[in-house]
Amino acid sequence: MEFLSPGRAVDATGTAEAGHVQVFAVVELDAVILAEDPLARVRIAGLPAVERAVRVARKVGATRVTIIRSSDDRANLVAWRANRTGPLLVIRADQLVHTPLVQPLVAALPAEGLVAAVGPVGDLTVYAGAFAATGAATKSSLDALAAGTPDTEVVAGATPVRHGDIACASIATPAERRAAHRLLYKILIKPQDNAITRHLYRPVSFPLTRLLVWTPITPNQISYLVATLVAIGCWITATRSPLAGTLVVLAASYLDCCDGEVARVKLLSSRFGAWIDTIVDELSSVGYMVALGWYCERVLGPSYLGALPFDPWKAGIALGVVTYLWSVYCIYYNIIVAVGSANSQDYVGRFEVAPGKEPSSVRLVPVAAKAIATTRELPPVLAWMATYLPYAVRRDFLSWAAVAFVAAGLEHVMFVGLVAGGVVTGVIVSIDHARLRSLRRSCARRGLVVEAP
Repeated sequence: MEFLSPGRAVDATGTAEAGHVQVFAVVELDAVILAEDPLARVRIAGLPAVERAVRVARKVGATRVTIIRSSDDRANLVAWRANRTGPLLVIRADQLVHTPLVQPLVAALPAEGLVAAVGPVGDLTVYAGAFAATGAATKSSLDALAAGTPDTEVVAGATPVRHGDIACASIATPAERRAAHRLLYKILIKPQDNAITRHLYRPVSFPLTRLLVWTPITPNQISYLVATLVAIGCWITATRSPLAGTLVVLAASYLDCCDGEVARVKLLSSRFGAWIDTIVDELSSVGYMVALGWYCERVLGPSYLGALPFDPWKAGIALGVVTYLWSVYCIYYNIIVAVGSANSQDYVGRFEVAPGKEPSSVRLVPVAAKAIATTRELPPVLAWMATYLPYAVRRDFLSWAAVAFVAAGLEHVMFVGLVAGGVVTGVIVSIDHARLRSLRRSCARRGLVVEAP
């Protein structure tokens, strides 16, 4: 069906293949969800298609959303839109939709006109079920919808915009719904995942997430449950059985994978939720180290290492807490101030200065997107260590290492290893922190403003 103008395809950056589309800041974005088709009530991964469309609209900045379920709702569209002048986003809810369907539309909004999502990639004639309008086109498209005109006719002559990956899928038949589920769950694969996470954790957390998305439980509630399990595991480790307690902490680390997965699938990600997850992770690591040291002090006693003028276990706990907390500060200063993230996996070791958007501004650019960045090429063995050594201080690795050591009766060795790992990590991130602070001070002395990431 040729209903679009195929000569001017716009990608997600807003630059047209022929000509240029003006991109402007979106204000007062309104969204209309077309949910008259019974398919809008079909549930995919625990959410009705119409509710998923509403959350997609909210994610891309819609401040007001209305759902069209009948001709009466259509007739009220003009009144609903009264006195609003900002852009309009329209999404069909008779299919599975995800944010990549409409993000390119919002990025490519013209000062005046109509843009419509198309796909698959390379086909500019297949309307994908979402369009956006600005200026006079907003009123004309809204009037047409209110009069009962199908959206497939409203988008005639619109500028096509290719949607992103995992954007939409048909849900008309059981087979298509199963395919839509498989497509949606592809978003659970994170590029930051290391080999341990991919092969030991995700194969368990994915099926668990597929069950949790059909329940009312929220990602934040999962984080609270993880914190409770870790607290119980630490208490058992310190006062009862270190193996049983360690297994509880390991189970909590598996459940911890699910909060982010549920949030991504059900479009419930939030900055608050990300920080709750982060705080639980860091406190879990510190808490388990303290619990293991407490067990060693209680069972092995302060004289285990001979006649020392101090209790080695309490000293180890104190040293571990200080170095862990200092490392957490350095890591999160790095990712918040320089990287612009709330995920410790995004930590970057070294930065360099690059020109900013304004004449007197600069931005910090990672020299290498890894924790241990080197200034020269290393021998293969050292290069491998620089790449994979940071995994040894990650919670996913430590949880399994702790089970192995405790099961072998080497609780004291594991405790020493945790403390030593905290000290080594503290030294490395302290050096990186000093470099980063020095780089920012150098920019300030030259009168340069460092742009926020």
